[in-house]
Amino acid sequence: MREGDKPTVISKQALQRLPYYIRFLRGLKEQGMRIIAAPAVAAQLGLNEVQVRKDLAAMSNSHGKPKAGFIIAELIENMEEALGYNNSDDAVLVGVGSLGRALLGYGGFAECGLNMVAAFDADPALTGGRICGKPVFPMSKLNDICSRMNIHIGVITVPAAAAQAVCDELVKAGVLAIWNFAPTHLTVPPDILVQSENMAASLALLSNHLRQRLREENL
Repeated sequence: MREGDKPTVISKQALQRLPYYIRFLRGLKEQGMRIIAAPAVAAQLGLNEVQVRKDLAAMSNSHGKPKAGFIIAELIENMEEALGYNNSDDAVLVGVGSLGRALLGYGGFAECGLNMVAAFDADPALTGGRICGKPVFPMSKLNDICSRMNIHIGVITVPAAAAQAVCDELVKAGVLAIWNFAPTHLTVPPDILVQSENMAASLALLSNHLRQRLREENL
């Protein structure tokens, strides 16, 4: 953002579209392209052209025009700044089962500005060592470590029955945003953000779509 500019207000829906834009634009940049117009972005990503124009115009700090084109490198920089990719947020993960281990080993978080610094688990057999280079501590250390390291993001990958208790502990430890992979609703204070990834719901949508398509093909 240029000096003197007012902070850009971005809707939740637009924020969710930005990672897709960034991935697409990075690919164009690697191919040597310098300028892209909003209609071309919309066509390639299968998005509404009017919405894409608004998104790109809102994110651009230069003088790009929706139809004439935006400078790709600048758009990427502006979007990464808006999403905080350039300022890593430290996070902790609770629950080092199969899913937790997979997330600890995922290298793509660094590209999104997320830095997994530690993990926690209630099972003593899983603590005291490292998983994918990240130290694993007992739950009794959660409050102390989160407070000492000023952690504000917590990732929950425990069974549904334990998720609310873990959530409560994270909130007590000063966490302000929770990424929840447990298949359950979490109750939090109004100033705490929870983003839930409901895999069962996503699978239900996929299965329903598949059944409809197969039914149409058999008619």
